[in-house]
Amino acid sequence: MTLLPPPKNSAGPAPRRMPGSVRRTSSIDAFWPDGQLGNRIMIGRARDVVTPVAGGPPAVLAEDSFRAILKPDRTIVQIDADPPRPSLSRLVGSAGGSGLRRALEEIVPEERRHGTPLYLILDDIAGVSLVSSWAWSQWDPDWLENSRRAFGAETLERLMMARVNICTGLAEGSSAFDAEHDRSGGQAPDLRNPDDPEGWHAFPEQGDGTAMRRARRIDVWLDEVIVMDSAFQDSATTPAGTRRAVHEYVLRATADPVSLRLLSVEAEPRVLPHAECPGAAANVTRLLGTPLPELRDKVLEELRGVAGCTHLNDAMRALADVPTLASHLRTPALQGA
Repeated sequence: MTLLPPPKNSAGPAPRRMPGSVRRTSSIDAFWPDGQLGNRIMIGRARDVVTPVAGGPPAVLAEDSFRAILKPDRTIVQIDADPPRPSLSRLVGSAGGSGLRRALEEIVPEERRHGTPLYLILDDIAGVSLVSSWAWSQWDPDWLENSRRAFGAETLERLMMARVNICTGLAEGSSAFDAEHDRSGGQAPDLRNPDDPEGWHAFPEQGDGTAMRRARRIDVWLDEVIVMDSAFQDSATTPAGTRRAVHEYVLRATADPVSLRLLSVEAEPRVLPHAECPGAAANVTRLLGTPLPELRDKVLEELRGVAGCTHLNDAMRALADVPTLASHLRTPALQGA
């Protein structure tokens, strides 16, 4: 079967905020001040705002951030949050991956339970620590060969083989394992809408070097159902001063306002690295009927391995926080009070 080329058409800037809606935006920016083989600095930021029914400036309801330092093997050596959460010091020594997510459940269970902005960006450390090295492919034409020399051909091969069948795009025989595969990504316009300058929190300055960013947006409003419009993007800086995206999805979903069960969901792939990747999008309907608070676990059950896409799974799991966002729609800020 001949596959179509992977999509490389970003959805572009976020839509303008809707009056009477709540928006969560989040980002994690990764930097390597000491080069590719040095420690990685991550800065995470997330914010919840309500846009009054009459429109106008948003009211900030919650805002969190963290700064972390990770070793090349993804082990956390330092992490601090603002506002402070002293318990996060217990994450030092944990490495990005499923083990980190288990540690979060043990160390900050209340953050997950309350669907806080901080929990979303902490949960994202696992994925960002894995994918962020892609940024180097945009800066170094010999990135793959230099990685072989730096890490050793056998080590790099072992790491690559460990990824076989972890998702649709990395299924055995995928074009992802072709050394000549195009890794250029797709053009990534600024996510900030010039007609809605307050629609995003402030991104950290990434300077003129190699840097990666995972950015999310979740808009929620009430109709007869809970309506969700969400976007997810992984992108990197380039020597030309532009950005290239490697992953981007748009999600549209609805849920019952009483039972919170997922009623409809559509995943639209916008930018993906491999021709096989879009095959996962249709499988999100397996989650229909799931209560939103259970999505973080249900996604990992239903969309495991080649049934899912790691990044689409991350986008779907974040919808578990929608009940928290929907609760903001009953605050006085919504009326502009």
